[in-house]
Amino acid sequence: MRTALLVALSCAANMAAAQDYPVRPLRFIVPSATGATTDVLARITAQKVAEQFGKQLIIDNRPGAGSVIGTDIVAKAVPDGYTIGMIYTTHTANASLQKLPYDPIGDFTHITMLTSSPLLLVVAPSLGVNSVRELIALSKTKPLNYGSAGVGSGGHMSGELFCMMAGINVLHIPHKGAAPASIDVAAGNLAYQFASQITTQALLKGGRLKALAVTSAKRAASLPEVPTIAESGLAGYEVLNWFGLTAPAKLPPAIVARLNAAFARSLQYPDAREKLVAEGSELVGNAAAEFTAFLKNDLTKWAKVVKEAGIKID
Repeated sequence: MRTALLVALSCAANMAAAQDYPVRPLRFIVPSATGATTDVLARITAQKVAEQFGKQLIIDNRPGAGSVIGTDIVAKAVPDGYTIGMIYTTHTANASLQKLPYDPIGDFTHITMLTSSPLLLVVAPSLGVNSVRELIALSKTKPLNYGSAGVGSGGHMSGELFCMMAGINVLHIPHKGAAPASIDVAAGNLAYQFASQITTQALLKGGRLKALAVTSAKRAASLPEVPTIAESGLAGYEVLNWFGLTAPAKLPPAIVARLNAAFARSLQYPDAREKLVAEGSELVGNAAAEFTAFLKNDLTKWAKVVKEAGIKID
């Protein structure tokens, strides 16, 4: 009886706190540098959530170690709703690439996926291929290489999954960022790259790069003429470059619901929506349970790729 009473009182206290929440500014940890895609998305949504809450969301950029430094701060924060954080594609890949100071699922309350977008498989026109099938065929007749923003990046993991499913052996050349890799592809120093639409759009418009396919299961609304890798011969291939909102584990459900609703709504403001869609983003804003289920599946996928490809961080 006493235990049940204590639980009931605790639940009542949590609900009361959630009704008043937030009463002070929120700290919003972004585990990447100012100006990066993750940072831009955080700032766009934070502004709209601040308008709803009447409280500021203070962006705190904590880049480093492939997003681990900033994400660890979120994992170790008090679960009161006043520290939240952005996570993105590397969150699930990191678990198989390095020893983490946190459990990527158990040490967090994952609130919602904000956006997702496919990567583009791009080549230089000078390579002389016009489709995924032609690229795979070429890789079987001569040594090729591909570039990415670094070991464990979305571009790297997409490339390794591509090689595994196509049954080809292509040398990975890590770069210090996706943009330098794109320039190397355009210059003919690399055969191809998996990169975001934002990273490659200037080179695509200038005719220095050509998009062969997108990595999503269905064609991108922003590039309807570009086929998917799956429909180009590798059935089942799918990679999403995703961004989501997380918080420390054991965040009260009522606060989870409040944050989930506010951030989902932030994506629907016309000016925010226009900016994000123009950059090739698919707006998501899904339920917390759905986001968590996605992350668990992503962990399994990348664990298999890392093991079979023998990927290591030097």
